[in-house]
Amino acid sequence: MLKALIFDVDGTLAETEMAHLAAFNHAFVEGGLDWRWDVPLYNRLLAVSGGKERIKAYWQTLANPPKDISGAGMQETIDRLHEIKTAAYEQAVQDGAVQMRPGVLALLSAASTAGLKLAIATTTSPVNIAALLRQAIGPDWKQHFSVLEDASTAPRKKPDPMVYQQTLSRLGLAPEHCLAFEDSENGLRAAMAAGLSTVITPNDFTAEHDFKGALRIVPSLQGVGLAQLREWHHTAFKVTA
Repeated sequence: MLKALIFDVDGTLAETEMAHLAAFNHAFVEGGLDWRWDVPLYNRLLAVSGGKERIKAYWQTLANPPKDISGAGMQETIDRLHEIKTAAYEQAVQDGAVQMRPGVLALLSAASTAGLKLAIATTTSPVNIAALLRQAIGPDWKQHFSVLEDASTAPRKKPDPMVYQQTLSRLGLAPEHCLAFEDSENGLRAAMAAGLSTVITPNDFTAEHDFKGALRIVPSLQGVGLAQLREWHHTAFKVTA
């Protein structure tokens, strides 16, 4: 029996990556760096989960990396850059630069009305989540979710299953009673490692990822209703039972 839906955020609930990319580049300018990430480079960097981790991974590829900025060490600089980036992203959301993906809000509403639990399992920061969902759902957005797990509560990033394992524990449900929703290979691997059947909605940044093992791959959640999800879930349960 399907009892809960668990959602990733960036790329799954909303088309966020272009806004994140612009925010990273803004932070580099503000930080006095001559770095500029283009779309192909950012696409490659998305293989690294987490904004701070992404900056560090890029820093370590440079032939002549900066030793520090204004006397700060690497981690302190990364933390500062990420603070600037987060603020820029939040402003972009408030300015309407980020849109929820088709079908998401309708599915969230239908699931809540039907009594299913809703949860978030993401490696993004709580500030980013709040900015997005406050804009999309309203100031009471947290009331719609039974569990919120994010970068502040699950430090081991996807594809590590930590964030999903903690979500399941807090929901008090076995994985066979839930469905996960993801857009990336790292997200799928994390969900599967936690025992979750997973619906994938790829986007422009993840279309070429390996989604072997996904329960379903659909262009978006537009037109995907609870009856269809229950059918998919039932099929998955019969296969694994």
